[in-house]
Amino acid sequence: MSAPEFVALGEPLLEFSQQPPGADGRRLFLEGFGGDTSNAVVAAARQGVRTAYLTAIGRDPAGERFLALWAEEGVNTEGVRVADLSPTGIYFAMHGPAGHSFLYHRTGSAASGYGPADVDEAVVARARILYASGISQAISSSAADAVFHAMAVARAAGVRIAYDTNYRPRLWPPARASAVIHAAVAQADIALPSLEDATALTGLTEPDAIVDFYLRLGPRMVALKLGAEGVLLASADARTHLPAHGCRFVDATGAGDTFCGAFLARLILGDAPVEAARYALIAAALKCEGFGAVVPIPRAAEVQAALIRG
Repeated sequence: MSAPEFVALGEPLLEFSQQPPGADGRRLFLEGFGGDTSNAVVAAARQGVRTAYLTAIGRDPAGERFLALWAEEGVNTEGVRVADLSPTGIYFAMHGPAGHSFLYHRTGSAASGYGPADVDEAVVARARILYASGISQAISSSAADAVFHAMAVARAAGVRIAYDTNYRPRLWPPARASAVIHAAVAQADIALPSLEDATALTGLTEPDAIVDFYLRLGPRMVALKLGAEGVLLASADARTHLPAHGCRFVDATGAGDTFCGAFLARLILGDAPVEAARYALIAAALKCEGFGAVVPIPRAAEVQAALIRG
């Protein structure tokens, strides 16, 4: 079996996404899949790169559902640990006039018990890109250490590291979040912050000032996600603003994760960064045309068709 090219580390969460009310007015929920790095690894797999996921799941129906999903998507799960006594986390996605909000049940999850000793070093060392996020580190101290350990293995092996800040204030205090996230960004080759995250973590509001801040930490490339305004892609030598792609909007859950997975996949496949970002913006827009984080993630043929349509 060929080595995975894109390896992600983090926490999967079984998803229940609120649907429009039925005729009787009851609030209905559609079961699906979530967890930022799991979403991204599926997005990368659907663009045609070999992928692997490093995590822990419970020996429970939710864990079984994830194993079936990853098998269907061709995601290598050699580095997935199954815990007998800890559950797979879940969340509910609510939709309203102000956008989406989330209700999590992840305390004591199997993934929060993941630590440095659980990292499959051989999988990391053979990858082209290792991907992790702020959430990967926020769920526990051992998980934070696992990400730093995986990064050290990647750097020693010459594997590029990509990191999405994905700051969740409910998971940890701002000072600790900023310290850990920025220490991780300093180890990364590619930083993938959002404008909202960066403003909360740095106090900066101007996109150019934000990318300057993250470039000074050490990454060679920063892709600042601007939501409906697209992406600001920056390196030491150049920066380009790419507008968002239009869509028939339904649900933004997982759109940022889709961008990250598709962007990194296209870099692996040989695209220049600007072309990879343009492709990933289309992938993220297409994802927003359906409910849930994973089911609407487009495959390469759909994104290519949208690129041709313009």
